[in-house]
Amino acid sequence: MRWDDRVVAFLTIAPLKPGHTLVVPTEEVEDWTDLDPDLLAHLTNVSQIIGRAIDVAFNPTKVGLMIAGLEVPHVHLHVVPIDTVNDLDFANADPNPSPESLDAGAERIRAALTDTGHQPAI
Repeated sequence: MRWDDRVVAFLTIAPLKPGHTLVVPTEEVEDWTDLDPDLLAHLTNVSQIIGRAIDVAFNPTKVGLMIAGLEVPHVHLHVVPIDTVNDLDFANADPNPSPESLDAGAERIRAALTDTGHQPAI
């Protein structure tokens, strides 16, 4: 989903857990250390809003936030419902989630965003 003119958010095609969402700037930047500080703050803010929605939708022990950066040459923040630190291990990613499970997870997050008073701007 397009959050606004600076950020998009979507479920990853190789989720660590159901609800694993990527928050990505529309500006092409390879390394998070090269982000403009205002854009980094905005990405973090959007990630926090989505993290709260994931918490409502999936009721995990915690919602993890990670910037790994090895998967593709474009900054993206991973927002992941977690119950243990092992839930952040990419070796545990589901390489072939069903489209139905991805759609169901996205719908749960959208509903939680609505319930918490947040809507993407676009």
